[in-house]
Amino acid sequence: MRKFAALFPVVLILAGCGAPPASEKKAAESTPVAVKTVAAASVEMPSVYEATGTVRARTTAQVSAKVMGYVREVKAQTGDTVKAGQVLILLDDRDLASGYRQAEAGLNEARQGMPEADNAIAAARAQLDLTQLTLNRMKDLYDKKSVSTQELDDVSMKLKVAQANHEMALSRRNQLQARIRQAEEAVGGAGIMKGYAEVKAPFAGVVTERRVEPGNLAAPGQPLLMIEQAGALRLEASVDESRLGAIRVGQSVSVTLDRPIQARVSEIVPAVDAASRSFVVKIDLPALPRLRSGMFGRVSFPQGRRQVLMLPAGAAIEQGQVQSVMVAQDGYARGRLVTLGQRAGDRVEVLSGLTAGEAVVFPRPAGLTDGARVEVRP
Repeated sequence: MRKFAALFPVVLILAGCGAPPASEKKAAESTPVAVKTVAAASVEMPSVYEATGTVRARTTAQVSAKVMGYVREVKAQTGDTVKAGQVLILLDDRDLASGYRQAEAGLNEARQGMPEADNAIAAARAQLDLTQLTLNRMKDLYDKKSVSTQELDDVSMKLKVAQANHEMALSRRNQLQARIRQAEEAVGGAGIMKGYAEVKAPFAGVVTERRVEPGNLAAPGQPLLMIEQAGALRLEASVDESRLGAIRVGQSVSVTLDRPIQARVSEIVPAVDAASRSFVVKIDLPALPRLRSGMFGRVSFPQGRRQVLMLPAGAAIEQGQVQSVMVAQDGYARGRLVTLGQRAGDRVEVLSGLTAGEAVVFPRPAGLTDGARVEVRP
């Protein structure tokens, strides 16, 4: 009797080991769910590298004054569209205007001396001519022994004095002409300085920032306004340093802003940022009505072709950060955690979790759970 009592627990253990799990026993007794499947297919796709960047103006200018002065009026506001040469800021120009008037007065004074210089030259020339005639007559008389050598020498000396006076008059006129030219340059310089009281736009564009108000003291080089050139924008993207050799100037790329557009690489900055280990690629953008500097953009660089595993996008279910598919295997539904990659239309790339040829349930019936019996139908 004790021998049979000892064997009874062993029989129960063996019987328990041979019994199927409760979930599978329940599934075996349930009606299979009719499903359709698609095969995870390995296809060749273009390989792209995606980077992010910011839209910036190709040409940006800091508008500043060339002379020091108090701001009298600001004629431009942030967001205004301005033309090349348009007056943006007016400075107090009273000191500059005074300097211009002084230069003009000096020029007028120099010019007024020209008639006197011309008269002095004419008088010196007349005296020189008269002395030359007198000398010629004295030489004739000297040849006839009618005048003495002393008298001839006196007239010769007077001729030299007349020549010196004539040359001096010419020299004074030349000096006066130099003064006039100098005064003209001073007037021109004063006019330019007076013109600096009007701060003008260097090119046509849009005012993006205003840093000055009337009454402020403007100093040379101090930024007063920021202007971006109209219709000249580009995307500046940060690209990983490992891609430096795979990107070239003139390369066609796809840029996504509010919509995808085609663009070209215009410049590659070869210097690598030591902190981010990336370099900047500049991509010229077409003129679009709603395009503004500071916008976020993505750029896709083609990198050849590669083999990828693709599924219909609807076959994968995303719950938070978890992505999964349901696979039909040996008559049962089996859940698989997967990692998804790029999308191409209505299909999505599977990076991990599946192998080529596996039967993925699609579309997934409502309420289908892991371990449920399934029947694959065409």
